[in-house]
Amino acid sequence: MYHTTIGKDLDQAKALLERGELVAIPTETVYGLAANGLNTAAITRIYEAKNRPQFNPLILHVANLEQAERLVMGMPDVCKRLMQLLSPGPITYLLPKSSLVPDMVTAGSARVAIRIPAHPMALALLGMLDFPLAAPSANPSGYVSPVSATHVLEGLQGEISYILDGGNCTIGLESTIVGFEEDKVVIHRLGGISAEQISAIAGVETTTSLAHASPTAPGQLRSHYATSIPLLIGDIAPLVNAFVGKKIGLLLFEQSAALAVEKEILLSPSGSLEEAAAGLFRAMRLLDQSDLDVIIAQRFPNTGIGRAINDRLERAAYKGD
Repeated sequence: MYHTTIGKDLDQAKALLERGELVAIPTETVYGLAANGLNTAAITRIYEAKNRPQFNPLILHVANLEQAERLVMGMPDVCKRLMQLLSPGPITYLLPKSSLVPDMVTAGSARVAIRIPAHPMALALLGMLDFPLAAPSANPSGYVSPVSATHVLEGLQGEISYILDGGNCTIGLESTIVGFEEDKVVIHRLGGISAEQISAIAGVETTTSLAHASPTAPGQLRSHYATSIPLLIGDIAPLVNAFVGKKIGLLLFEQSAALAVEKEILLSPSGSLEEAAAGLFRAMRLLDQSDLDVIIAQRFPNTGIGRAINDRLERAAYKGD
């Protein structure tokens, strides 16, 4: 057991990571549970601390294109174009791995997921290190991802010694993951950058392949982001009627449902999907910590980042076939 502390000391974080310890770090998407991505013992500790299945691969975080190129065997021109315009940012690239990358990072896959985060503290830390950081979300596997240092402490207190506090995450959803097959861009996970944005920049065919049953990239498991209180997604009024007499919490986009429920959270009264995405995990945690019997979420507009919001809600609600 560790005595877990929260602070802003980059030198302390660096020293711990160099010793093979775990440090929770801020990014613009969610907080990551970071370790030396070339050290198999440190990577093993990530899986143990999160209770994460070892068939679920990890993302390597780097400070710049030059660091990324050392970890991969070639990078298609369309990837370089996306990286120039979208990185640093909430996008991850799935590329053929070099011999530097341990198989444990990729869960045996020949491809590695690489990302340049758009958070000044994360970039500063990465620039101080001579290795990439493997960093899945800093929470017990399967639960709602953390978007603040306090969220990390709630889930991992005693499992790690240090949480680097970079404030609240601004994007609030994990990165979009893209791969490359022949002349196509393939989206393997919906996230902080929309398919429409990627398609417009790539200038080539863009398809979506979400392999939930057998993950080919990080963050594809079908049951994920789950609250401890049952969560349902769909039409609000019929679902509320189905739970008459129960304590109900509602998760809504921009307008009140005007129904007699215990608790209601509007993610964006102004109707901004980006604002809704940034507040999604925080709202899910607030409802999960309330005295409720059920959480009911409406389906969001299925466009832009709204598709990623729906993806997270559907996987939080998934109870198995």
